[in-house]
Formats: sequence, structure tokens, C-alpha cells
Amino acid sequence: MAQNTISLEQIVTDFVFSMDSDDFANNASDTVVRNLALRGIREMGFDILKRIKAANLAVSATNTVTLPADYVDLVTIGVVGEDGLVYVFGENKNKNLLANNSGDLPDYLLGYSDFIYRNFVNSTTDGRLYGYGGGHYSGEYRINIEEDRIELTLGTGVAEIYIEYIADEALAANPSVHAYAEQAVRSYIYYKLIDRKSNVPAVEKARARQEYYNERRLANARLKSFSKEEALKTIRKNFKQSPKA
Repeated sequence: MAQNTISLEQIVTDFVFSMDSDDFANNASDTVVRNLALRGIREMGFDILKRIKAANLAVSATNTVTLPADYVDLVTIGVVGEDGLVYVFGENKNKNLLANNSGDLPDYLLGYSDFIYRNFVNSTTDGRLYGYGGGHYSGEYRINIEEDRIELTLGTGVAEIYIEYIADEALAANPSVHAYAEQAVRSYIYYKLIDRKSNVPAVEKARARQEYYNERRLANARLKSFSKEEALKTIRKNFKQSPKA
């Protein structure tokens, strides 16, 4: 494991050992602490601790691929070319998600089933097509959450696709967090442990909540730091002159 990550088990162990006898959370079991740590990792994982994973997925005979078990949201989908670059797919929200639900189209729509709108026909001349959108893609896709799969429209010979997606770190075999966020997870555990206890003063609950959000903001700032070199690179790129004809 990389040295910049801290395992969940280590965070839980350190938290339990660091509790004093007069702590408001001193009677919490290891199981409860671990469950709260997982909840904290999941909550922050969707915002400041996004874990991006990549996978090659086999395409079925029906042009679908099964979503990974820890899938949360899609980042990139496409095919890898011989040059090593990813040729992305375009999302088509008009793809039918129901199996065997095809029907006969009116004559005036034949050949235009992928378009959203069709303009009027003036005499014998077809009007223009609207809603198709721009850009060129190597394929099309639509996420089918109900069936836990991705529906695809691909060319022939595509047996595998490449995806990058946001993973739920709480479902990993050995969950871990970046070292920058360790204290934020520990603060989350303590805050949630005392939040519903009637014998804990309201001022302590407010202090614990504020500490958690402070640690969360600090972790976010460290993880998303913007260096001087990155700023200069962005400026040079934005002010780069185009070649004269």
C-alpha cells in the first residue's frame, strides 16, 4: 500500500486506543466505530476523496456490459485505440432501455429513429433535422441503473470497452483514505458517536460538528492545492496565439 494512504483498520485502532476514560465516546464498541468510519469514508468519498478506478469490460452479445459492484458514477467510457488513446462514446439518452419493446414507426420517421425532432415536409422536400447534436463519437451509451448495466451502440468487432468510474471505497476489501483526510475521518467518528447521546452537552456536540467540518475543509484544501506552476501553465495556455495563415 502506498505511504500516502491510511487503512480503515489503522484509523479505527488508533481512535479506540486514544480514547480516555472520561471521553464522551469511551464506551463505544469497535464495531460501532468501524461502521461510522465506513460511513465517513463513503460520505467524503463522493466529494473530496473520489477514488477513480479503471477497468476493461467485456461486451455481451446484446451490446451491454455489467457495471462493477463498487460503481458510483461514470467518468469516461470508450475504446482504446492502437495508439493507446481512449476514443470516447457519446451519451444517447434516447436509447430504449426496455427489452423487446420495438414497434413499427410511421413512414415519415423511417431512418430517423435516432433523432429527437424532425422538421415539416415542404412539398416534396424534407425539412431539416433538429436535436441530433454535434461532435463525432466512436459509439453511444446509456446507463441502465435498473438492470445494473450499460447499454451500447457499437461498430462491429468491438469485444471490450474501457471505463473510468468513481468507486465506493467503503466496499473495497481493505478500505483506505489519503493521509490528508485521516483526521477528518477521526473527527467524523467522534461527532457521530456523541451526536445522539442525551448525556452529552449541546456545546460539545456543536464543537465536535464544527471540528469535523473544519478538518474536512482542511483536507479538501490540501488535496486540491493549486501550485504556482499550474497557474502559470494555465495562463500560458489561455494566452497562446494561434498561427497566422
